[in-house]
Amino acid sequence: MVNIAVLGYGTVGSGVVEVLNVNGDSISKRCGHEINVKYVLDLRDFPGDPIQDKIVHDYATIMNDPDVKIIVEVMGGVEPAYTFVKEAITKGKSVCTSNKELVAKHGAELLELSKQKRVNFLFEASVGGGIPIIRPLNQSLTADEIEEITGILNGTTNYILTKMSGEGSDFDTVLKEAQQMGYAERNPAADIEGFDACRKIAILSSLAFGMQVDFEDIYTEGITKITDMDIKYAKAMGASIKLLGTSKKEQDHVYAMVAPMLIKPTHPLFSVNDVFNGIFVRGNVIGDVMFYGSGAGKLPTASAVVADVVDAAKHIGTNIMTLWSSKKLKLSDMKHSKHKYFVRLAGNTDEIKEQAALLFGQVEEVKVSDIPDEYAFITLLMSEETYQDKAAKLGNIVSMIRVMF
Repeated sequence: MVNIAVLGYGTVGSGVVEVLNVNGDSISKRCGHEINVKYVLDLRDFPGDPIQDKIVHDYATIMNDPDVKIIVEVMGGVEPAYTFVKEAITKGKSVCTSNKELVAKHGAELLELSKQKRVNFLFEASVGGGIPIIRPLNQSLTADEIEEITGILNGTTNYILTKMSGEGSDFDTVLKEAQQMGYAERNPAADIEGFDACRKIAILSSLAFGMQVDFEDIYTEGITKITDMDIKYAKAMGASIKLLGTSKKEQDHVYAMVAPMLIKPTHPLFSVNDVFNGIFVRGNVIGDVMFYGSGAGKLPTASAVVADVVDAAKHIGTNIMTLWSSKKLKLSDMKHSKHKYFVRLAGNTDEIKEQAALLFGQVEEVKVSDIPDEYAFITLLMSEETYQDKAAKLGNIVSMIRVMF
């Protein structure tokens, strides 16, 4: 029997207990050990819930029990999670977490410490919910040099953009609906401003390139400026707008960003809709690989956490090597990265068209019949710096969205 403790009995923590209760027999067979939840740490009590017998309010109770071999950290946030996790690893306990903030901030340090202590720090559920992506990057794709990772990494924003596209609704209306349905928090900033996706692409980039990628260094742009008019133009192009987290290696340069992008049906992520996530990986040997599934939710995320618990239980006393150095990877300046750009200008006069042609050269004009007072076009491929220089000379830009086709 392997005893574990769960830190936090919220959505994911209760899901972990539920998964172990429902699938306990099959999990034990695959693991080779019975997994037993000995403690659950929470500030609250849960009268009437069978878990109450295992509730403790003092973390020291768990730390001082040598029978607890694995800690499941599902509290969220950096503190006190970081302090708890570091102490657990120091005392020879493996840790499984779904905490993207913790992993993005301290992942490299905690992996190195766990290696020293011959335990494991596992975090499959920190990116993509129930989608297996961390383990494939760490094990299945190790023969490849990763050239690109691009993903729809946030279910809330994907749901909003899908509903805007399907119903023609404006951003604020769909956001309120998402909040009512529980897909968006009361304060949705982490999702709609792109911060959640930023931390996730930082984790994936760190694993893919083997060095610390700080999320603070990643250019991040959310979806708050996307309008129903942008959606109309996207449909006219046979395209879709998705919030993408992407990192690419071009020779010795690594570029990373989070931003809305226009993509067409030929892109593997085009059909990833609603609250689903999708992650596209390109390796120099294997080529293109797609991962798709539920990117959030109680049971999908809990399933990924329990899979890590099984892995940790199988490898007690042995560290599973993860290549993620604490040495910082210096991202290349975004001004040198290249895209095409979809640009909307206020007004539709010959003078405006001439000015656009003079600045941007050959452009692809985009027309929507019921938007008569705008001139919209797609530029040729150019660097961010070149685009910004040219755009600064136009005083009538309504919006700009990067194009990935």
